[in-house]
Amino acid sequence: MGDVAPHVLALLALAGFVAGWVDAVVGGGGLVQLPALLLGMPGATPAQVLATNKFGSVWGTATASVTYYRRVRPDLRTALPMAAVAYLGAIGGALLGLHIPKSLFNPVILVMLVVVGAYTLLKPSVGELTRLRFSGARHTTAAVLTGFVIGVYDGALGPGTGSFLVFALVGLLGYAFLEASAKAKITNLATNLGALTVFAPGGHVVWVVGGVMAVANLLGGWVGARTAVARGSRFVRTVFVVVVGAFTLRIGGDLAGLW
Repeated sequence: MGDVAPHVLALLALAGFVAGWVDAVVGGGGLVQLPALLLGMPGATPAQVLATNKFGSVWGTATASVTYYRRVRPDLRTALPMAAVAYLGAIGGALLGLHIPKSLFNPVILVMLVVVGAYTLLKPSVGELTRLRFSGARHTTAAVLTGFVIGVYDGALGPGTGSFLVFALVGLLGYAFLEASAKAKITNLATNLGALTVFAPGGHVVWVVGGVMAVANLLGGWVGARTAVARGSRFVRTVFVVVVGAFTLRIGGDLAGLW
């Protein structure tokens, strides 16, 4: 699997950059990167695709996390416990992911995307300002439980994790989109590392492809995080709706056999 044609690597690098940008702004870069890897590595096993995707993604997520922290200064009293539990959830999810039939990927993701997109469209004011729905220990508990559940999903399946984290932080906990994106990046970094804790020692990462996508994802994450911080929550919400809508159409079309 290390012998990939140069033009395929170039296309995978482009997909990695776009995925890094999308992931940094609003999450969901895996819904760009995973299909690209499936097309570019048709002979790879599901575990190799998932592992290589995680290796590429973790670099862009790390870059975006640092950028968001420096410029938005999210409250780490929530972000760090959420990330720590999400890391453990992702390890468990990755162990499950080695055995889950990949035929379940698209139907599960499609249902989640429809719910997320519909909620965001029907509540246009959601995410404009931070209006926390819980306080103190209840707030931390809700954040930790959210991190664990989405961490398990990211380890087992993965695509759309960043978008689902942003949605949960906005819709459930009451954060504005920009602050939610900052906390989501820190948590998503932890889930990527958790999945790699299982995938990398198992020899599932295709290192040549993963290295190319890592560099591209890092650059995309660097550009995307700065774009989001400069443009604010309204811009992030707009991109969120567009990305969720595009992913819904793409996956729905796949399931319907339209392309």
